[in-house]
Amino acid sequence: DAAAEGARTAALAGATRADGVERTRELITTAVGARYAEDVTAGTGTVLGHAVVSVTVRTTLPLIGLLGVDRGLEVTGHAAVERLG
Repeated sequence: DAAAEGARTAALAGATRADGVERTRELITTAVGARYAEDVTAGTGTVLGHAVVSVTVRTTLPLIGLLGVDRGLEVTGHAAVERLG
């Protein structure tokens, strides 16, 4: 959910990929802690000819509580780029 929200933030008109990364990190840090928000990246691409922003989070895969496999979980959120006019 944090990756998708970050992608939506970055896809807003006037926003940057850095805005999406920052929003994603804020959400993860609030929910489970900053160490889970260390590897967040954003990129651009196209889906069916439409511009999209993607935000990817690579973090620990929790197995017992919040302990687990380092970088064992990778999720990516996508959002269509908003254009005005």
